Amino acid sequence: MFKQTLAVLLAGATLAACSSHPENPVDHVTYRNEPLVREVQNGMTMQKVIAIGGSPSNAIDLPHGGTCNDYILNRDGHQQPYYVRFDATGHVDAKGFKTCKQREEDSQAAHGA
Repeated sequence: MFKQTLAVLLAGATLAACSSHPENPVDHVTYRNEPLVREVQNGMTMQKVIAIGGSPSNAIDLPHGGTCNDYILNRDGHQQPYYVRFDATGHVDAKGFKTCKQREEDSQAAHGA
């Protein structure tokens, strides 16, 4: 009985984690060795990120300060968007497998804005 209960709890936790993190987990596995994915950490400066990943394909100013850089990751002929968001002081505060625009839309939807 204990094992069945534990299995149900783990399955529920996994589903809850997936629903709160709408990015495809396969992307994390596929692109984990790309320098932007592997090396960029929260708190890094924009200059350091650009030194690692090069110039972004697009950059936008965020409504509440800060900027967001879009990159395109390439692997085996497939392209994957990846964003790196910077706070008003120019330090990484978020990153992930979508465009800056998609990230902002998701954030607004989550906060009911």
